[in-house]
Amino acid sequence: MKYAAMALMAGMTAIGLTGPATAAQQELNGVKYNFSSQPWKLDDKFLPKTVSYTSDERPGTIIVYTRKKHLYLILGNDKAKRYGIGVGRWGFKWSGTEKITRKAKWPDWIPPPEMRQREPDLPARMKGGPDNPLGARALYLGNTLYRIHGTSQPWTIGTAVSSGCIRLRNEDVEDLYTRVKIGSKVIVK
Repeated sequence: MKYAAMALMAGMTAIGLTGPATAAQQELNGVKYNFSSQPWKLDDKFLPKTVSYTSDERPGTIIVYTRKKHLYLILGNDKAKRYGIGVGRWGFKWSGTEKITRKAKWPDWIPPPEMRQREPDLPARMKGGPDNPLGARALYLGNTLYRIHGTSQPWTIGTAVSSGCIRLRNEDVEDLYTRVKIGSKVIVK
């Protein structure tokens, strides 16, 4: 057991998820979250930042780099807002171009039949809220089952753990949500 804990901490250190434990209460849109002490700290490279970025894409376009675990929102004038993300685990990664077809605040989660087949203990539906895997906001991509959404597990940012969706910390997806429109182009590489 001692070795399993040491291996877990070594893995967390390798992906930048260690640091001092802190307890905090945060309020998001009138909902108070109590984050208990967590043995992790998000690596600074996954925190939102405005960066230099040259692109032929229009402002409002989202470009996702799954290998780098970053999402870029094109701002124009050779600038982009960069966010850290969690991406699809092995076997669930995808690439392509879609458009945002729907935006939702505190969306309900309805696991698709394929996911429920893999994980029979999943609920048929989960109401939106702090414990919902889709987090505070969701941007629906075309007619796919994929979304750009928040997460109730912010320590997974910078990792490949999802079933193909692109996840951000709740505060980051709330910011992104306000900056994009239905019809915005999303490029996943």
